[in-house]
Amino acid sequence: MQRCNIRKNTISMVASILAAWMFGLFSAQAQEMPQYSDSVHLGVASCASSTCHGATQPVAKNVTIQQNEFITWQKYDKHAKAYEVLLNDASKRIAKNLGLKKPAHEAAICLDCHADNTTKRGATFQITDGVGCEACHAGGQSWLGVHISSAGHDANVKAGMYPTEDPTKRAQLCLSCHFGDKNKFVTHRIMGAGHPRMNFELDTFTAIQPAHFKVDDDYIDRKRVVSGAQTWAIGQALAVATIMDGLADSKRNHQGLFPELVFFDCYACHHRMSNIRWSGQSQVGLMPGMVRLNDANLIMLELLTGVFDESMGKDVRNKTRKLHAASQTSYGAMGAAAKDLKATATSAAAMLSSKTFDKATMLALFNAVKEAGIKGRYVDYAAAEQAAMALGAISDAMSQAGFVTEAQYAALSGQIAAVFKAVEKDEAYSRSQFRSALKGLQLASAQ
Repeated sequence: MQRCNIRKNTISMVASILAAWMFGLFSAQAQEMPQYSDSVHLGVASCASSTCHGATQPVAKNVTIQQNEFITWQKYDKHAKAYEVLLNDASKRIAKNLGLKKPAHEAAICLDCHADNTTKRGATFQITDGVGCEACHAGGQSWLGVHISSAGHDANVKAGMYPTEDPTKRAQLCLSCHFGDKNKFVTHRIMGAGHPRMNFELDTFTAIQPAHFKVDDDYIDRKRVVSGAQTWAIGQALAVATIMDGLADSKRNHQGLFPELVFFDCYACHHRMSNIRWSGQSQVGLMPGMVRLNDANLIMLELLTGVFDESMGKDVRNKTRKLHAASQTSYGAMGAAAKDLKATATSAAAMLSSKTFDKATMLALFNAVKEAGIKGRYVDYAAAEQAAMALGAISDAMSQAGFVTEAQYAALSGQIAAVFKAVEKDEAYSRSQFRSALKGLQLASAQ
């Protein structure tokens, strides 16, 4: 079945949600992040030959790649323009507001995510290329020779290429900029200076990325391929682990007398004072007027783990409540609760990586996210935004796997569009409108 990607069809209406203006947590485990690896970065020019990845059109011959990957990145990928963003008036204003000693396009705090800001630079490397090939695939000096020799993808990875096809590794890499890590981190202060809010969901952001590869039989033979639903689930678990890592880090979880507010739900505080909308939630357990941690990914993790393991889902729910309570007690208590939750999230990621996402499982995940919203779980915007992206990811995955018919998927497209429309503008978000859109969703597995 030809895949009809709902999220791509509705991208114009949700551009403000999904656009990653700053390519800005998860510390590397077995493999260092490309920015910090020892291998020299040769620059995008090393990939741009027309006989390698720089052809203007896909090469129509029996090869395993399209050979126009560089052109796709250069012309259509926002990562290629990430450095240029630092030259605009908004970036100049942010740098001025932050009191930076250098302009944005020279300051490490900006370059670390808006470019391939490695210290290992070859002769042809240019920082102005933005988030280039090696920012994701790692410094080419270690693996380029093996790569050219066509020894195979496993040999490339063994030589030092970063395995972006692995959803766990991809989540770690993407989150290192789309949220931050111990080396680079988008604080509330940076957002207060004018930087847009950070938001991320692994499968949705992968889907809206202009693909410079084709998942065909050869690709499947060479690399690991998982469904979008599984990518979404693994991404949620690692996002939670990443956030908990930050909360447990005493260097990042406070600013003077105040906590580091970037960990908290923007929309629990940022709304019109006349908009009296607070409502109690048993799973949160906070009184009115208390700042609340952003638990959007935690809600998703609770729902999806509950589908596979009811006890794990309850464990996430209970530990989330403890984390909320600890956030009102002390930094030490919050850090301890965050470490406990990180351990659960890391275990969940490993469990999810080994599971089979069949049609019954995907349908259960879809309904779990939908029903939670109908019951009022998504009080503020951030959780609703994550839920919308989750529903898009799961429905796309079901379509791609042939678990729904083309007619069912076509009917669902309009319903999903209404869900995205309800979260199109954060400042205009209406919980009742979002719940109404969720009630209109109808998805049944193909017979």
